[in-house]
Amino acid sequence: MKQKTRKILFFLCVFLFILSAPVVVLYSQGYRFDFENRKLTQTGGLFLKVIPKDIEIYLEGKSAGKTDFLFGQTLIDNLLPEKYNIKVKKEGYFDWEKNLEIKEKEVTGAKNIVLFPTETNFKLLSKRINNAWFSPDEKRMILKETRGNFWELKLFDLEKNLKSHLLKESDISREGIDIFDLEFSEDGKKIYFDTISKEQLKEELVASLPAIAEQLKTTFALEIDRDPPFLKEAKRPSAPSENILTYQKVNEEIYYLDNSGYLYKADSSFLITENITKIPFPLKQETSYRLYVFDSSIFLIEENKSLYLLNQETGLFENIFEGIKSLKLSSDLKKVAYFSNCEIRILFLEEVLEQPRRKKGEDIFLLRLSDKIKDVFWIRANHLLFVTEHDIKIAEIDNRDMINIIPLAQLSSFTKNTVRYGEFSEKENLKIFWSSVNERIYILANESLWISSKITP
Repeated sequence: MKQKTRKILFFLCVFLFILSAPVVVLYSQGYRFDFENRKLTQTGGLFLKVIPKDIEIYLEGKSAGKTDFLFGQTLIDNLLPEKYNIKVKKEGYFDWEKNLEIKEKEVTGAKNIVLFPTETNFKLLSKRINNAWFSPDEKRMILKETRGNFWELKLFDLEKNLKSHLLKESDISREGIDIFDLEFSEDGKKIYFDTISKEQLKEELVASLPAIAEQLKTTFALEIDRDPPFLKEAKRPSAPSENILTYQKVNEEIYYLDNSGYLYKADSSFLITENITKIPFPLKQETSYRLYVFDSSIFLIEENKSLYLLNQETGLFENIFEGIKSLKLSSDLKKVAYFSNCEIRILFLEEVLEQPRRKKGEDIFLLRLSDKIKDVFWIRANHLLFVTEHDIKIAEIDNRDMINIIPLAQLSSFTKNTVRYGEFSEKENLKIFWSSVNERIYILANESLWISSKITP
């Protein structure tokens, strides 16, 4: 090769190097040319974490790989900044789908994706169950089982799947009685219930039970952790003063609202340690109140109508929601779900740093339904199980774009008639429970107790 040719090739290589070096550097720094918008831009990424593991990822309808089999996560990088349709699939599970925006130099994350099985099987757990009650820790149930014209109380251990005898009707009276208003003690070691003779009950309408005179009923306490269980007449735990309208115990402290409208913090003996509100809350006559204290957040429910949240700066209760039915604390203690007949909202008690990011005190609207909402339960910390008049469903709480909602069961499958939840007769006695301990649904209908397969993978 001649010297002149070598020089030409050398300068050509230098020229190509000078020309390509910036392109290589820009590419290594995540720059791409956006042909649609005709500009050079930096790319972003998408991080997904999914339960179960090893699932298919689709981006804009095209396969983008799988999550790993160790941690169930994947990172898709070098994405142009725009909105992408993301779909997560696995055979035997409902799909998860959402449109998420990818931004320059940022990784968009969805770390709380759960795929739920397409088949939720229910099996009959027990027959002749007239009523059921969950313990505070959700590990046990009290079952009222009918035997001909008589009843028995059974203790059902959810973890061991074991049913044991507690009490039968004749242990209290040979003449025949019925029980109502059963509740667990705070520690779950004891139950309280009221009794009335069946003869007196015949003279009273079932609907009038709350108005039965005190002298017609007898209250019992049953210590269920003793062997054998110990039964005695007793009074239910109550506030030490008639001036206290509602209270809640938090560790060794007690918060209570008195009949003058002031909120106090007290020790375990109800001795005041702090006056929390400086101005009394405007109480209404013949109205019940319920106090909920979660760390520094204090809620007050006014007779299933209004929800109030204490403003820590002003010391005043502020009305934040009307038509309240109940509120539920998440398992991670960072958020509260509260709902009315048709709407579910979530209030964040602490800041959430992972996407979607939330500020402390942020309140988001989640769902509005045409069917009446009967109850809501947390599934772990990022999904809600909700019961309507007709069915049971699951919703994620990530409200970026559309919310993925999973149908689980139709309530008509468990009843003789197709009437709605809330319209059942006393005999049909439909109740629905969610156990976070074994992640299963329990349905009591037509004196039969059903249990679902495990809801989460």
